[in-house]
Amino acid sequence: MEHIIDKRTRTLRDLRISVTDRCNFRCRYCMPKEIFGADYPFLEREEILSFEEITRLAGIFSEFGVEKIRLTGGEPLLRRNLPVLIESLYKVSGIKDIALTTNGVFLPKYAKALKQAGLSRVNVSLDSLNDEVFMKINDVGRGVKPVLNGIRAAQKEGLEVKVNMVVKKGLSDDEIMPMVHYFKQEGITLRFIEFMDVGTTNGWNYKDVISKKEIHDLINSHYPLEPVEPGYVGEVAKRYRYSGTNTEVGFISSVTESFCTSCNRARVSTDGKLFTCLFAQSGFDLKAMIRGNASDDELKEAIRSVWEKRDDRYSEVRTEESQASRKIEMSYIGG
Repeated sequence: MEHIIDKRTRTLRDLRISVTDRCNFRCRYCMPKEIFGADYPFLEREEILSFEEITRLAGIFSEFGVEKIRLTGGEPLLRRNLPVLIESLYKVSGIKDIALTTNGVFLPKYAKALKQAGLSRVNVSLDSLNDEVFMKINDVGRGVKPVLNGIRAAQKEGLEVKVNMVVKKGLSDDEIMPMVHYFKQEGITLRFIEFMDVGTTNGWNYKDVISKKEIHDLINSHYPLEPVEPGYVGEVAKRYRYSGTNTEVGFISSVTESFCTSCNRARVSTDGKLFTCLFAQSGFDLKAMIRGNASDDELKEAIRSVWEKRDDRYSEVRTEESQASRKIEMSYIGG
């Protein structure tokens, strides 16, 4: 096994793979309907990486010490036969943990097959327990019940579940404590994500950000919190537990408390481009190499070269100019 280090001495550890750019939701902060409408040019089937191509890349990344893979989208469960991919990834030498980020709607249908294929964990995106608010956010008229059913289905099959909540001022900030009350009682980890300027279509404005500190202080005033040590180097979420319990709450604060210095993630987009930052403007085309009959050694050298040149620290140096630059959409690169 070989470890590679970027220009800021960050080691490649985790890999996120987007398996589809399509989603059944049109969340305001991710895929607003006025942009991602009926005529939006989503990728065609032949443009996206096949399961065999994804598995091949996972094997090469594992040679650099990558042990954790997270499958994202879009909504990854819209990708047909996803358990087949997970089973293939599970067999890759060195890969020890496979996770999935989902809106949860399809988990009742697929949770059992996902678990049997080798999936360890799911992160379910849910921003409110109030049907009216949640429908306003997802913009497709979908209520909360299908998501809660998905969470229960995942738990029933023995999958570890965490819930991710994006907090945007004036949209979901009143939902913080109802979410806390509910998931604390359920014993499920709830993680709060600051509203981020990912892509260029979500209408991001710093004035809409509710900071990690504000959310922490609000929760702490109801349920005292105590810090929890990171589970591994480069863990993104700042972890706490409700005092006297083992139930955790986490905060992902790339706006107000940057974690660029410890970021060890690479991302592969739906169509096979390698990105070294969530806020990137462009990526390196691995798919072109694969379909151009590149060898594993050639792919490995390309990945090494990209990572060793990596100097990204967008959240640390965020400016009005950088905010205005055209960045890759979250639905394409994965969260």
